[in-house]
Amino acid sequence: MNTPLLITMGDAAGVGPEIVAAAFRRGEADGCVVVGDPAVLRRAGAGMVAVIDSPADLAEVPPGCLPVLVPPALPEGLAALPWGRVDARAGAAAAACIEEAVRRVRAGEASALVTAPIHKEALAAAGVPFPGHTEMLQALAADGAALPPVRMMLANEELRVVLVTIHVALRQAIELVTHDAVLRTLRIAHAAAAAWGQRAPRIAVAGLNPHAGEGGLFGHEEIEIIAPAIEAARAEGIDAQGPFPPDTVFMRARRGAFDLVVAMTHDHGLIPVKYLGVEHGVNVTLGLPFVRTSPDHGTAFDIAGQGRADPASLVAAIRWARAALAARGG
Repeated sequence: MNTPLLITMGDAAGVGPEIVAAAFRRGEADGCVVVGDPAVLRRAGAGMVAVIDSPADLAEVPPGCLPVLVPPALPEGLAALPWGRVDARAGAAAAACIEEAVRRVRAGEASALVTAPIHKEALAAAGVPFPGHTEMLQALAADGAALPPVRMMLANEELRVVLVTIHVALRQAIELVTHDAVLRTLRIAHAAAAAWGQRAPRIAVAGLNPHAGEGGLFGHEEIEIIAPAIEAARAEGIDAQGPFPPDTVFMRARRGAFDLVVAMTHDHGLIPVKYLGVEHGVNVTLGLPFVRTSPDHGTAFDIAGQGRADPASLVAAIRWARAALAARGG
């Protein structure tokens, strides 16, 4: 039997447990194990839950039961937390689930990791020193050594967008757009595409400024930083093109002119993908030593506990993880 995928339950007060439970009820998470709190998952509609000690125990779980691994030091009383509110206990639990899942994947007990949404304020309230999944997974993958270079990619059937900068203030993000950061992003994007079977991806690079700087009229980052990084990437055999105006490059990629778009900042890159619909969007962390995917939406506190959460993006994340494993021969 192949090792299962692990799914973390996300923030206990958000829609994560609901979409996990819904995916299992619909038979769209077979072969997966949830890392989380059984009581939280029951509250979210999971029905029968089977607590297991190892992913290898999945084969012994009765049909119709949701298999759950409970991480050590999980806070108590999570199922009694109010829906849709920031709580430090939920943040601590989310972090504990991620840590346990990464440990199991790195030990070879599971094949990949799919993470349900977490809340950044809850993480901060719990004293977790990471602003989000990407940074936390990067640190856990390093295991005390040098941090591996990672990048966030958001993807759906129409667009794949890789980001140079992510969870920082926009003013700081602009400072982080350097030659090395852009070049490293192009290398990571190119290598990731090769790993999923696309050996020569056509990568469009979005500029930072309006009209990609308009020849220096609206900023010099394109001339001094981005274009030289593109040339360096092309010298390495990477099919990178641009920089292109950010307001049109995504339309061109959607119509088939490019396979990937590299964007300089979080919202530059993610708004176009999310505008097309979060139902099938997937967040993929590139550069990790294991496959990690996630839904492209957040904890949706406004609808948590109402039975309205759609598991489609989580199901898409599961499918993407399996396809990535298949492309790697795993």
